[in-house]
Amino acid sequence: MYYVFLGITLLITLGAQSYLDTTFKKCDKMKNKKGIIGKDVARTILDSNDLKHISLEETPGYLSDHYDSKNQVIRLSSSIYKEDSVAALSVAAHECGHAIQDKNGYFFLRLRHSITPIVNFVSFAGYIAVMIGLFAAITNLIWIGIICEMVILSFQLITLPVEFNASRRGLKQIQDLDLVSTEDLPYCRRMLKAAALTYVAATATAAMEVLRLVLMVRRRD
Repeated sequence: MYYVFLGITLLITLGAQSYLDTTFKKCDKMKNKKGIIGKDVARTILDSNDLKHISLEETPGYLSDHYDSKNQVIRLSSSIYKEDSVAALSVAAHECGHAIQDKNGYFFLRLRHSITPIVNFVSFAGYIAVMIGLFAAITNLIWIGIICEMVILSFQLITLPVEFNASRRGLKQIQDLDLVSTEDLPYCRRMLKAAALTYVAATATAAMEVLRLVLMVRRRD
């Protein structure tokens, strides 16, 4: 049964990543009908939501776009920051969705921020506990590792509504502010959906890791 779940998880993960890559490459080649680059899309949305204090920065990397709530900045990768593709329009709007969540005190975003330091710690501690537990045959240490993995799984589950909600907010903004044409709108939806599915895949992977460790302990017992 474990291998069945593993196979399903691999299919979900690879399928989600393939869908994202394919959709991004397609949308990245499509010039949006409004001719607006990602930086200007983001600036328009932010200014329209009384978020003029949030700055925009260009950052290296592939799909490395993110909202930094601590420093109040949205960082957009080069292909998003200075291009006028449908992909740039969509990703910029999504990141602005996070900034709007932050302004409105969106519950799941605040919850994710509050447990991030804990998750960063248990990601390392859990790995160490499992390795030592397996090497020294200490079952209790493996169970500590499993608890740590469950914390990571909880973090992934909390991330899902944050990402889907940011996409919904971003899509609403580009529609309300007339930043997207009728022809481009379906592709924006597809792009935002593809990005969200990668988080579904990450959650499935975290769940499989918990299952793997539990089955491992049960076999040892």
